[in-house]
Amino acid sequence: MSKKYIKKYIAYGSNLNVGQMVYRCPDAKLIGTGYMQDSILLFRGGYRAGGVATVEPKYGWQVPIAVWKISAADERNLDRYEGYPHLYYKKEIKVMMNNGNMKNGMIYLMDSRYDKPSKPSDKYVETIFQGYNDCELDIGEFYDALAYNRNELQDDE
Repeated sequence: MSKKYIKKYIAYGSNLNVGQMVYRCPDAKLIGTGYMQDSILLFRGGYRAGGVATVEPKYGWQVPIAVWKISAADERNLDRYEGYPHLYYKKEIKVMMNNGNMKNGMIYLMDSRYDKPSKPSDKYVETIFQGYNDCELDIGEFYDALAYNRNELQDDE
């Protein structure tokens, strides 16, 4: 039986990790990588386990992304994992693909009620790091975002 893909999903954090996505969303298919222009990867939430990823507008920065085709069952799994609709909400956005084309897709963004800067756990960082490697994204962009977040936490003290 053929899988019915219902939408494109834009991943920027731990869902860049192919192993995690295979487990969480067994129908998902990676269709490409690219960037969210004028955006920054941040860690927010203040959870005991550490901050989790979100993106916010920031001129001059960019966030590497992966685009997945997902089924309705995959989307339900992602909704549960992302804490939708309480922790994250969904939005349709356009991203620039590495081949120069623009793609529309659905992204999860953190609700502003949880916007307290927070250090991500080492395990969470490792999961994202593996995702950058899986998707052959520029790891320097990830290191820059981690440094920005560390500075933001110091400024918050």
